[in-house]
Amino acid sequence: MKIDVTTLEAKKAGDIELSDDVFGLEPREDIIQSMVVYQLAKRRAGTQSVNNRALIIGSRKKIYRQKGTGGARHGDKKVPQFRGGGKAFAPQPRDHSIKLPKKVRAMALKHALSAKVKDGALKVLESASVSEPKTRALKDAFGKLGLTSALIIDGAQVEKNFGTAARNIANIDVLPVQGINVYDILRRDTLVLTRAAVEALEARFK
Repeated sequence: MKIDVTTLEAKKAGDIELSDDVFGLEPREDIIQSMVVYQLAKRRAGTQSVNNRALIIGSRKKIYRQKGTGGARHGDKKVPQFRGGGKAFAPQPRDHSIKLPKKVRAMALKHALSAKVKDGALKVLESASVSEPKTRALKDAFGKLGLTSALIIDGAQVEKNFGTAARNIANIDVLPVQGINVYDILRRDTLVLTRAAVEALEARFK
């Protein structure tokens, strides 16, 4: 399929042929959802730690005799019923990540790209570069392109001035092509690829 290519000045700069194997699939929500769950689980730190009964420092002596006190039967003071005791079923450090086959992860990215094409939410820029790192000027350019919430994917490296100018604009993310991922594609309304990004993605999935 063909799609128009524009410049940052909102002028047409020809068109580009998109591979149907990457951008022309029928999106599958189950694959995309599995990838989002995988990404969000993998980014969880899993460092929560609360002292359980075994980790509380204190005497293990029985606090009073078993019978004859009129009170409930107890062992030591480290049990959860007492103030300062350990927490029952306390969370401990753990790995929250789940397994997802590499082929499924690759397929999920293709389906996310295809979903943006199907929704008409994919734009292709000739290049993502500016002469000066001016946030206001770049914001005005995005306004002409109708970009209010967008993920912009450049080639192997983001042009320094462009990255500097874009980093303070709300709801605009800029990544090199190696950093493209399903979650970031979905969390923004529009996906913007440069020519270099399109070529890199198609080469990646050959």
